[in-house]
Amino acid sequence: MERTVEPELMDDPGVDRADLDRSLAYIRGVNRWLGGTRGLLANLKRWSRRWPRGKPVTLLDIGTGSADIPLAARRWAMRRGFDLRVTGVDLHAATLEAARGRVGDEPGIELIQADALRLMDLFTPGSFDYVHAGMFLHHLSFIEVLTVLRIMDRLARAGLVWNDLVRSRLSLALLRPALLGRAHIIRHDALASVRAGFTRAEVTDVARRVGLDYTRYRNVLAYRFTLAGEKPGAWPR
Repeated sequence: MERTVEPELMDDPGVDRADLDRSLAYIRGVNRWLGGTRGLLANLKRWSRRWPRGKPVTLLDIGTGSADIPLAARRWAMRRGFDLRVTGVDLHAATLEAARGRVGDEPGIELIQADALRLMDLFTPGSFDYVHAGMFLHHLSFIEVLTVLRIMDRLARAGLVWNDLVRSRLSLALLRPALLGRAHIIRHDALASVRAGFTRAEVTDVARRVGLDYTRYRNVLAYRFTLAGEKPGAWPR
Protein backbone atom coordinates (compact mmCIF):
# COMPACT_ATOMS: atom_id res chain seq x y z
CA MET A 1 0.00 0.00 0.00
CA GLU A 2 1.26 3.44 -0.91
CA ARG A 3 1.36 5.81 2.04
CA THR A 4 -1.19 8.62 1.88
CA VAL A 5 -1.45 11.47 4.39
CA GLU A 6 -4.70 13.39 4.52
CA PRO A 7 -6.01 15.82 7.13
CA GLU A 8 -7.91 14.16 9.96
CA LEU A 9 -11.21 15.75 10.93
CA MET A 10 -10.35 15.89 14.62
CA ASP A 11 -7.32 18.07 13.86
CA ASP A 12 -9.44 20.86 12.31
CA PRO A 13 -9.23 23.90 14.64
CA GLY A 14 -12.98 24.36 14.17
CA VAL A 15 -14.00 20.77 14.87
CA ASP A 16 -17.27 20.35 16.74
CA ARG A 17 -16.45 19.74 20.40
CA ALA A 18 -18.83 16.81 20.70
CA ASP A 19 -17.20 15.14 17.69
CA LEU A 20 -13.76 15.82 19.13
CA ASP A 21 -14.75 14.29 22.46
CA ARG A 22 -16.03 11.17 20.65
CA SER A 23 -12.74 10.85 18.80
CA LEU A 24 -10.64 11.29 21.92
CA ALA A 25 -12.72 8.71 23.78
CA TYR A 26 -12.22 6.27 20.90
CA ILE A 27 -8.46 6.84 20.95
CA ARG A 28 -8.35 6.31 24.71
CA GLY A 29 -10.06 2.97 24.21
CA VAL A 30 -7.65 2.00 21.46
CA ASN A 31 -4.68 2.93 23.63
CA ARG A 32 -6.00 1.12 26.67
CA TRP A 33 -7.16 -2.12 25.08
CA LEU A 34 -5.25 -2.42 21.80
CA GLY A 35 -1.63 -1.80 22.63
CA GLY A 36 -1.05 1.94 22.64
CA THR A 37 -0.41 2.35 26.34
CA ARG A 38 1.35 -1.02 26.48
CA GLY A 39 3.73 0.15 23.75
CA LEU A 40 5.18 2.73 26.13
CA LEU A 41 4.83 0.94 29.46
CA ALA A 42 6.55 -2.25 28.26
CA ASN A 43 9.66 -0.20 27.54
CA LEU A 44 9.48 1.84 30.74
CA LYS A 45 9.12 -1.37 32.74
CA ARG A 46 12.29 -2.80 31.20
CA TRP A 47 14.26 0.42 31.59
CA SER A 48 13.07 1.14 35.15
CA ARG A 49 15.32 -1.63 36.50
CA ARG A 50 18.13 0.93 36.32
CA TRP A 51 16.23 4.00 37.51
CA PRO A 52 17.46 5.65 40.71
CA ARG A 53 15.14 5.62 43.69
CA GLY A 54 14.31 8.98 45.20
CA LYS A 55 15.03 10.99 42.03
CA PRO A 56 12.48 12.13 39.42
CA VAL A 57 12.46 10.56 35.96
CA THR A 58 11.12 12.81 33.20
CA LEU A 59 9.10 11.98 30.09
CA LEU A 60 7.97 14.17 27.20
CA ASP A 61 4.81 12.98 25.41
CA ILE A 62 4.43 14.51 21.93
CA GLY A 63 0.91 14.75 20.50
CA THR A 64 -0.53 13.93 23.90
CA GLY A 65 -4.21 14.02 22.90
CA SER A 66 -6.36 13.73 26.01
CA ALA A 67 -3.27 12.80 28.06
CA ASP A 68 -4.44 9.25 28.72
CA ILE A 69 -0.96 7.79 28.18
CA PRO A 70 0.74 10.32 30.51
CA LEU A 71 -1.85 9.52 33.17
CA ALA A 72 -1.34 5.78 32.75
CA ALA A 73 2.45 6.14 32.82
CA ARG A 74 2.44 8.39 35.89
CA ARG A 75 0.14 6.03 37.83
CA TRP A 76 2.10 2.96 36.74
CA ALA A 77 5.32 4.55 38.02
CA MET A 78 3.82 5.67 41.31
CA ARG A 79 2.61 2.12 42.07
CA ARG A 80 6.23 1.01 41.72
CA GLY A 81 7.70 3.77 43.84
CA PHE A 82 9.07 5.94 41.01
CA ASP A 83 8.53 9.66 40.58
CA LEU A 84 7.81 9.86 36.84
CA ARG A 85 7.07 13.42 35.78
CA VAL A 86 5.39 13.83 32.40
CA THR A 87 5.15 16.85 30.11
CA GLY A 88 2.50 16.46 27.42
CA VAL A 89 2.48 18.72 24.36
CA ASP A 90 -0.20 19.17 21.71
CA LEU A 91 -0.80 21.86 19.10
CA HIS A 92 -4.61 21.57 19.03
CA ALA A 93 -6.10 24.00 21.57
CA ALA A 94 -9.43 22.20 22.07
CA THR A 95 -7.68 18.84 22.48
CA LEU A 96 -5.40 20.33 25.10
CA GLU A 97 -8.42 21.79 26.90
CA ALA A 98 -9.96 18.31 27.00
CA ALA A 99 -6.68 16.92 28.32
CA ARG A 100 -6.55 19.48 31.11
CA GLY A 101 -10.07 18.51 32.10
CA ARG A 102 -9.05 14.86 32.42
CA VAL A 103 -5.73 15.52 34.19
CA GLY A 104 -7.30 17.91 36.69
CA ASP A 105 -5.02 18.40 39.68
CA GLU A 106 -3.05 15.19 39.10
CA PRO A 107 0.50 15.96 40.31
CA GLY A 108 3.49 15.30 38.11
CA ILE A 109 1.81 16.08 34.76
CA GLU A 110 2.26 19.35 32.88
CA LEU A 111 0.43 20.16 29.62
CA ILE A 112 1.77 22.66 27.10
CA GLN A 113 0.45 23.86 23.74
CA ALA A 114 3.34 23.49 21.30
CA ASP A 115 4.26 22.61 17.73
CA ALA A 116 6.23 19.35 17.58
CA LEU A 117 8.36 20.75 14.77
CA ARG A 118 9.50 23.64 16.98
CA LEU A 119 10.14 21.98 20.30
CA MET A 120 13.80 22.97 20.22
CA ASP A 121 12.57 26.56 20.62
CA LEU A 122 11.12 25.57 24.01
CA PHE A 123 13.53 22.98 25.37
CA THR A 124 17.27 22.43 25.37
CA PRO A 125 18.96 19.16 24.32
CA GLY A 126 18.64 16.45 26.95
CA SER A 127 15.79 18.21 28.76
CA PHE A 128 13.96 14.91 29.35
CA ASP A 129 15.07 11.41 30.24
CA TYR A 130 12.65 9.91 27.71
CA VAL A 131 10.57 11.17 24.79
CA HIS A 132 7.47 9.37 23.51
CA ALA A 133 5.25 9.98 20.48
CA GLY A 134 2.12 7.85 20.29
CA MET A 135 0.01 7.76 17.10
CA PHE A 136 1.34 11.18 16.16
CA LEU A 137 4.03 10.85 13.52
CA HIS A 138 1.64 9.32 11.00
CA HIS A 139 0.06 12.79 10.72
CA LEU A 140 3.30 14.05 9.14
CA SER A 141 5.10 13.87 5.81
CA PHE A 142 8.26 11.77 5.67
CA ILE A 143 10.44 14.90 5.84
CA GLU A 144 8.57 16.04 8.94
CA VAL A 145 8.87 12.55 10.46
CA LEU A 146 12.64 12.77 10.07
CA THR A 147 12.63 16.23 11.65
CA VAL A 148 10.56 15.21 14.67
CA LEU A 149 12.60 12.05 15.27
CA ARG A 150 15.79 14.14 15.25
CA ILE A 151 14.17 16.48 17.76
CA MET A 152 13.10 13.52 19.92
CA ASP A 153 16.63 12.16 19.84
CA ARG A 154 18.09 15.51 20.85
CA LEU A 155 15.62 16.13 23.67
CA ALA A 156 15.93 12.61 25.09
CA ARG A 157 18.82 12.15 27.47
CA ALA A 158 18.23 8.42 27.96
CA GLY A 159 15.91 7.08 25.24
CA LEU A 160 12.82 7.37 23.09
CA VAL A 161 9.70 5.50 21.99
CA TRP A 162 8.01 5.96 18.61
CA ASN A 163 4.63 4.25 19.04
CA ASP A 164 2.48 4.13 15.89
CA LEU A 165 0.39 2.26 13.32
CA VAL A 166 1.41 -0.40 10.80
CA ARG A 167 0.15 0.37 7.30
CA SER A 168 -1.07 -2.79 5.63
CA ARG A 169 -4.13 -4.34 4.01
CA LEU A 170 -4.41 -6.59 7.07
CA SER A 171 -4.62 -3.55 9.35
CA LEU A 172 -7.42 -2.10 7.26
CA ALA A 173 -9.24 -5.43 7.11
CA LEU A 174 -9.10 -5.77 10.90
CA LEU A 175 -10.20 -2.17 11.42
CA ARG A 176 -13.25 -1.91 9.17
CA PRO A 177 -15.58 -4.25 11.12
CA ALA A 178 -14.67 -2.46 14.36
CA LEU A 179 -15.84 0.84 12.87
CA LEU A 180 -19.38 -0.28 12.05
CA GLY A 181 -21.85 2.04 13.73
CA ARG A 182 -19.18 4.55 14.76
CA ALA A 183 -19.52 8.28 14.19
CA HIS A 184 -18.36 9.60 10.81
CA ILE A 185 -15.38 11.45 12.31
CA ILE A 186 -14.11 8.25 13.93
CA ARG A 187 -14.55 6.16 10.76
CA HIS A 188 -12.82 8.77 8.60
CA ASP A 189 -9.89 9.45 10.90
CA ALA A 190 -9.25 5.82 11.85
CA LEU A 191 -9.00 4.72 8.20
CA ALA A 192 -6.93 7.80 7.31
CA SER A 193 -4.56 7.01 10.19
CA VAL A 194 -3.87 3.47 8.98
CA ARG A 195 -3.33 4.65 5.39
CA ALA A 196 -0.77 7.14 6.76
CA GLY A 197 0.96 4.53 8.92
CA PHE A 198 4.31 2.90 8.24
CA THR A 199 5.78 -0.37 7.08
CA ARG A 200 8.62 -1.97 8.98
CA ALA A 201 11.00 -1.19 6.11
CA GLU A 202 10.07 2.51 6.25
CA VAL A 203 10.53 2.70 10.01
CA THR A 204 13.94 1.04 9.96
CA ASP A 205 15.02 3.22 7.02
CA VAL A 206 13.98 6.38 8.85
CA ALA A 207 15.79 5.22 12.00
CA ARG A 208 18.95 4.61 9.96
CA ARG A 209 18.79 8.08 8.39
CA VAL A 210 18.36 9.77 11.76
CA GLY A 211 21.08 7.67 13.39
CA LEU A 212 18.90 5.87 15.93
CA ASP A 213 21.14 2.81 16.02
CA TYR A 214 20.28 2.25 19.69
CA THR A 215 16.60 1.59 18.90
CA ARG A 216 14.78 -1.63 17.99
CA TYR A 217 11.59 -2.25 16.02
CA ARG A 218 8.92 -4.36 17.71
CA ASN A 219 5.35 -5.26 16.74
CA VAL A 220 2.94 -4.65 19.60
CA LEU A 221 0.02 -6.20 17.71
CA ALA A 222 -0.59 -6.88 14.02
CA TYR A 223 -1.43 -3.25 13.40
CA ARG A 224 0.88 -1.45 15.83
CA PHE A 225 4.64 -1.10 16.37
CA THR A 226 7.20 0.62 18.52
CA LEU A 227 10.66 1.83 17.65
CA ALA A 228 12.33 2.22 21.02
CA GLY A 229 15.64 2.14 22.76
CA GLU A 230 17.92 3.55 25.42
CA LYS A 231 21.16 5.32 24.67
CA PRO A 232 24.35 3.61 25.86
CA GLY A 233 25.36 4.68 29.35
CA ALA A 234 22.01 6.34 30.08
CA TRP A 235 22.07 5.23 33.74
CA PRO A 236 23.25 6.06 36.30
CA ARG A 237 22.94 9.75 35.57
